[in-house]
Amino acid sequence: MALLQLRRASSSRNSFLFLLRSSTSFTEARSFTTTTATLFSPHLLSNSVSQKLPSATLPSFDFLKQSRRGFAKGKNKSKDDSAGGTVEFVDIGPTVKATTTSQMDAAIVALSRELQKLRTGRASAGMLDHIIVETDGVKLPLNRLAVVSVMDAKTLSVNPYDPNTLKQLENSIVSSPLGLNPQRDGDRLIAAIPPLTKEHTQAMCKVVAKSCEDCRQSIRRARQKAMDTVKKAGSSFPKDEAKKLEKEIEEMTKKFVKSAEDMCNKKEKEIKTG
Repeated sequence: MALLQLRRASSSRNSFLFLLRSSTSFTEARSFTTTTATLFSPHLLSNSVSQKLPSATLPSFDFLKQSRRGFAKGKNKSKDDSAGGTVEFVDIGPTVKATTTSQMDAAIVALSRELQKLRTGRASAGMLDHIIVETDGVKLPLNRLAVVSVMDAKTLSVNPYDPNTLKQLENSIVSSPLGLNPQRDGDRLIAAIPPLTKEHTQAMCKVVAKSCEDCRQSIRRARQKAMDTVKKAGSSFPKDEAKKLEKEIEEMTKKFVKSAEDMCNKKEKEIKTG
């Protein structure tokens, strides 16, 4: 009996010591946790850092949570933006039409200059413009050195700005392919327009036809460039607007081609009628 009581007392003593040790460990762990949390609290850390670096600030410890939330919000926003976004269309119509008109106008101007170089049976003030005159080592167009006027249907008058260039003007007119032989009349030149021969008339008509075809090709090249520009625009230009623009370009092409053909027909008529 005494032995049994001794064993129970010993067991109670061991239990008491175990509980005491567990309580001590728990207290120490709690004390350590509390101390660690205190040492690494944002308030103390910010105070410590602010004492060393007055201008620095310590971010909050929950920045990861905030970053995740911000990322999620941004992701949803980007999806909404992409879903509700609209494609902006670029109106290339005015630019294309202006560029095409300029190129076609240039072709008509070039044709007009070529036709003026051709001699007909009638006098024309512009028929000498293409003649190049060399004076004092400088080459200039005749219309920069003299005024050409029509005296009658068969006679031209050439009045130089500087009478000293009269000889150079005369030599340049004689050496041109027009077949003119000007005569001096004081400080000016008088050039009679001789009638065209049959062979000369046929040759001039061929030149007119070639000039007309060259002009048509230039106009069509301008048209093709405009069409290529419309096609390259792709989805950035509405289909309905693209079709409308292409139709306008076709109408412009027909208009300029007709203008070129009318000019050439008129010139050919002048050559044949003399």
